[in-house]
Amino acid sequence: MSSSEEALESKEHLITVWSALVRDRGGQVTTDDGVTHMWADSPFGFWNTVTLTGTDIPADALGDQLARAASFMRARSEAGYLWVFEDLLSPEAKASLFRRAADAGLEPAFSGRGMAGDLSVPDPRHPELEFRRVETEEHLAAYGDINARAYGMAPEVGRSALTGSELWRRDVHAYLGYRDGQPVTCAATVAGPRSIFLAFVATLPGHMRRGYGEAVTRKAIHEGGERSGQRRLVLHATQAGQPVYERIGCHPNTAIHFLQPTHP
Repeated sequence: MSSSEEALESKEHLITVWSALVRDRGGQVTTDDGVTHMWADSPFGFWNTVTLTGTDIPADALGDQLARAASFMRARSEAGYLWVFEDLLSPEAKASLFRRAADAGLEPAFSGRGMAGDLSVPDPRHPELEFRRVETEEHLAAYGDINARAYGMAPEVGRSALTGSELWRRDVHAYLGYRDGQPVTCAATVAGPRSIFLAFVATLPGHMRRGYGEAVTRKAIHEGGERSGQRRLVLHATQAGQPVYERIGCHPNTAIHFLQPTHP
């Protein structure tokens, strides 16, 4: 695939998978002239997502779309992120992205990378971990708690983000890694368009750099691939997570910029 094709794949997976996850949380999905809103108005900010839907977006259209996205986000009661896939912008739009974002009242929150790969992952083992699929309310609470702590959120925010979800117990291949009977790491895959999609990989801060995140990620990929029959993997990586996914066999493609409304 070309860089623009992989960027399009990455954006399509965000919209397809995130729409299902956000609707599961009682959110709404709407599209307004090149801007898609997947918004649950949740304290868990990842359930509040906006993205641009076009390809080769020209600079003038980018400015308008950024302004409308910022207006939408400011009108909501909870914070969220606008995801911008850099390789879906025209060269002029790419060069002026951050200036136009500032003009629209948006600022960078953090950046990441789209990643993908065609791979087969053997069922992993880790000498210090026991893997368990997420199947109960207790599992959902633990999964949300790990993500909240890893991203600097209050634990109750993470727990409320997932508890009560039938979709996560039924359709998401989510796994927890337990050490000495306590959940310390997690990863999940979801069936997407012609592939599986990896999301919400996290490890408790006190248990990092022990290979736990990579091990549970391999478990989620293995199980998701076996159940779906898909070997294509798509994901969105933070800068910290990118080396882990490269070791598994994925390669980076488009830069992704996460924007948020500027603080008053």
